Amino acid sequence: MKRYLITGASRGIGRAIAEKLAAKDVELLLHGRDTVALAQTQKAVESQCAKVALLIHDLATAAGVSDLIAEVGKERIDLLVNNAGVAVVKSFTEITPIEWEQTVGVNITAPFMLMQHFAPRMPPGSSIVNILSVAAKSGFANWSAYCMSKFALEGFSQCVREELRDRKIRVINVYPAATDTNIWNDIEGNWPRGKMISPKDVASAVAYALSRPTDVALENITLSSLAGNI
Repeated sequence: MKRYLITGASRGIGRAIAEKLAAKDVELLLHGRDTVALAQTQKAVESQCAKVALLIHDLATAAGVSDLIAEVGKERIDLLVNNAGVAVVKSFTEITPIEWEQTVGVNITAPFMLMQHFAPRMPPGSSIVNILSVAAKSGFANWSAYCMSKFALEGFSQCVREELRDRKIRVINVYPAATDTNIWNDIEGNWPRGKMISPKDVASAVAYALSRPTDVALENITLSSLAGNI
């Protein structure tokens, strides 16, 4: 039995990845904060996989991450998908300390703690997938907190990748352009969601990278829309 842990699986990219990776020999460990939405993800995948466990924790705090780790238990996992994230979109002069700390907690500290805890227990052939963003490579006005967090996770995960090579554990970084998820519902502005890529596009790329032979690493995947990025 393989065990896959996916954070931020309530909706969007996380749900699409869960649906894509569900299989009869897989136990899905699905994290989220929205119990109703996470239950909908469970309903979508439970008939296709061996087992589904729901993990309701707030990754903005170290205590929340520790509680998630404790609930996952001591059994090894074969895949960790760091997908959960928050986006504060406003001028850097208006970002509050609480918003900054929440961004750091969810987008940087949680992936750090999860990788640090689970990687030593992962067998050869396992993978860590970090859902980053094109914002990990380029800065955008009013997205400073988000870009900061993605740049930080990019640098950290590159180092982790090098440390895990000898153990045959792949670290796969995915850089989607703007993706049509619910995150845009809470961001002011008239965003051209029709031009955005879909969560299923991201999930398909992740599944393809994981399907490569275990001695092949498709390490960096950038996904853009031919209609143009925003």
